[in-house]
Amino acid sequence: MADLPFGFSSGDDPERDKRKDPDSGSGQDPFGFGGGEFDLSQLGQIFTRLGEMFSGAGGAMATGKQSGPVNYDLARQLASSSIGFVAPIPESTSSAIADAVRLAETWLDGATAIPAGTTKAVAWTPTDWIDNTLGTWKRLCDPVAEQISTVWASALPEEAKSMAGPLLSMMTQMGGMAFGSQLGQALGKLSREVLTSTDIGLPLGPKGVAALLPEAIESLAEGLEQPRSEVITFLAAREAAHHRLFSHVPWLASQLLNAVESFARGMKIDMSGIEEFAAGFNPASLTDPSQMEQLLNQGIFEPKATPEQTAALERLETLLALIEGWVQTVVAEALGERIPGTSALSEMLRRRRATGGPAEQTFATLVGLELRPRKMREAAELWEKLTQAAGMDARDRVWQHPDLLPDSDDLDEPAAFIDRIIGGDTSGLDTALEEALADLEKEVEVGDAAEDSADSGDAADSGDEDSGDGSGESKS
Repeated sequence: MADLPFGFSSGDDPERDKRKDPDSGSGQDPFGFGGGEFDLSQLGQIFTRLGEMFSGAGGAMATGKQSGPVNYDLARQLASSSIGFVAPIPESTSSAIADAVRLAETWLDGATAIPAGTTKAVAWTPTDWIDNTLGTWKRLCDPVAEQISTVWASALPEEAKSMAGPLLSMMTQMGGMAFGSQLGQALGKLSREVLTSTDIGLPLGPKGVAALLPEAIESLAEGLEQPRSEVITFLAAREAAHHRLFSHVPWLASQLLNAVESFARGMKIDMSGIEEFAAGFNPASLTDPSQMEQLLNQGIFEPKATPEQTAALERLETLLALIEGWVQTVVAEALGERIPGTSALSEMLRRRRATGGPAEQTFATLVGLELRPRKMREAAELWEKLTQAAGMDARDRVWQHPDLLPDSDDLDEPAAFIDRIIGGDTSGLDTALEEALADLEKEVEVGDAAEDSADSGDAADSGDEDSGDGSGESKS
């Protein structure tokens, strides 16, 4: 992975030993407080310098509003600035893309039992792409940024924690601006390179909206032998096929995004990076807002792989490969005889994904995850063989429940999986249904118990009231 998220370091830093003070030992406190007793006057100096920074920073780094661990307003501003002037998309281009999507949907009807999922076909500028996908990027980036922002509190010495409220607030705001700056630059670059709203395999845009980006498609087509009309129709078919899955497989989009979130939340931070950073930290550097981003880019936070991350990564990679393989299979079947260049275009995109194109590299930078479905070819072969052996309807019924999908081992050895489908083996679904019913029964039992308890309480209250009334009548 060439780039790492929000200043993460790969660990290979020849300058680290030079920065680290060999005499400081492990007692060096974060933020340059020193290895001895904590001097509260130093904390006051930092407060003063941070206050000066926020009062006089000016410019884009201080103008964006912030809510949460990332300053998304700043990200939006910087992304737009990096894009620059965007010419409106001609009506003829928008019409051509809408026609291509409609044609692709018609052809896909004969290649899959899953119905059309697009409700609208649009042509997006890079700015449109940012506006329509930023909400999903927030969901993907927040877990990583939250992990990093909480490290500051744990890094403070005990003597400072009681006074650290203002400092942590300021550091969080600075981190949010730094993250927003990095996100804005990355999205600005990515917005000019993605071809469709589902280009990286995730549902980034609105549900049911098939979106193609003419500017990026034009750049791609310049280096290909196929006519532009065929390239557009091919990409429209891929976009439409993705939306069929995302619209009619209700659990799919949430499973994908949850896997990304699980990966990010499973990240553990190596605190040794902070200790090394503290050895040469100068609070005066905080008077320049750009220094915060520079410090993050030095790699003071080093993520460690955890078992939870490994499991989430395997689930995500397998699911992405299954989606990509299925899309490739149905698009090839729908367009193969109609567009001669379909096979060459599919191979070009497969290599683009497998080698980590611009989209994958940017995603790795933002989320810390290499979004590469490593078994795309195996997944496509499995779907093709399953179609030949069991037919289109049986193939598409596999998407009814996540437990019916092939796993990573099935991609390596598809024969057993295909035999299970031909034999009507739905044990995975049966198990899932049994577990769901058991959970439902537990919920009902808990609800009944609570209701009985409430009824008993009402009866007791009623008895007390009756007793009180009787007593009153007796006295009268």
